[in-house]
Amino acid sequence: MIPLRLNEDQFHYKGMIGVGGIGSGKFITLEGNHTLGREESRFGHFLDTRDYCKLHIISYYVRTLLGPSFKSVLIGKVGDDEIGRLITQEMEETGLDIRHVIASPGESTLFGICFTYPDGSGGNLTENHSACSKVDPNFVAQSETEFDRFAGQAVALAAPEVPLEARKYLLELGTKYNSFRVASFNSSEMMDILEIGILPLIDLLAINIEEAAAVCGRSTDHAAPSDIVDSAITKLCEQNRDMLISITAGKNGSWSWDGCDLIHHPAYETQVVSTAGAGDAYLAGVIVGLVAGLDFSQAAGLGSLVAALSVTSPHTIHPHIDRISLLDFAQRQAELPDAVEALLVDE
Repeated sequence: MIPLRLNEDQFHYKGMIGVGGIGSGKFITLEGNHTLGREESRFGHFLDTRDYCKLHIISYYVRTLLGPSFKSVLIGKVGDDEIGRLITQEMEETGLDIRHVIASPGESTLFGICFTYPDGSGGNLTENHSACSKVDPNFVAQSETEFDRFAGQAVALAAPEVPLEARKYLLELGTKYNSFRVASFNSSEMMDILEIGILPLIDLLAINIEEAAAVCGRSTDHAAPSDIVDSAITKLCEQNRDMLISITAGKNGSWSWDGCDLIHHPAYETQVVSTAGAGDAYLAGVIVGLVAGLDFSQAAGLGSLVAALSVTSPHTIHPHIDRISLLDFAQRQAELPDAVEALLVDE
């Protein structure tokens, strides 16, 4: 895999320390594009698709696009089972630092069922009593030496699928050691984060339109995405005016808020195979862009590009995304920010 055209001395940060879900799952494609009803039974068939969880997805793309000079340290738990062993082996082969990923005796590795509709959209159902659910602040605290090692030069990533308390503690460590603090949450957690005082610990919040709607107590069914985005940003900024915010909305593109300007980024045209993992690919692209020294809007453009290419794969990690594949994909697009193009083209 060929990383972006960057030298190590151009990195604005030297490493990423992240906590979040590590696991796998299975995909089933449903018949019919209408949304699955609460009491509906519907036929479908399982796909030969590789599924991964959020911390793994984000870290994979960051490692692939920035190369071995940028260190990615993962904190998490898997089960002492075959799935856990296979995933940790894959992460190690990718070059991720898994010294703080342990196999938890007697627990199962996080596993989910991802469902997709014929149009490529979908969702997932994930178990909540896995090894990941045992990640707590005490476990995260054992990795404090990593924050000290990268003091002032780390991205601290708090990704879903482990308890909120563990993620909050990681962000507190990031604050203590002057890290750039990044977080994402799922829809069911959005009201909780408004209550537990976690938003002031975040420098970049990455959510999707469903999660933005949950912040406002609204539904996406009969509201324009831009209206939801405006309402969510207003609500979130009540607790942290200095926080960068990115909100993705699939084919409707994404929005980036830097504290002053709200910029809409149209989605790139692409052939959608599966949207699963696209939001994580987007966040990885944004992180990569910020590490590379892009401003937030430019980094969001890179995130959009990575996400657009990611959905052309049936897997939640596109196994062939690197500088060359991104460049080839980008050259078929109408526009590409100059700063993003400079990271992709040969000298």
